[in-house]
Amino acid sequence: MTLNELADGCIAQIESLAALSPDLEAKLRELGFSEGDEVEIVARGPLGGQPLAVRLNRRLIALRDEEAGAIRLKGAQ
Repeated sequence: MTLNELADGCIAQIESLAALSPDLEAKLRELGFSEGDEVEIVARGPLGGQPLAVRLNRRLIALRDEEAGAIRLKGAQ
């Protein structure tokens, strides 16, 4: 499962970053995404569900669908 497939309000742990481009993976890591961190979808935008509001380590981060699709998850609650 990837982050963009996670249901709103569910919490999951990041298993890996699987970006097609090394630049995107570097950007996600710079934002703080790392294996083992817990993430939660807080809200989805009104236009096609984008952007996603994601809680990561007590911060809210907005991600596009492509960015969220590069984050693989395990253990959705």
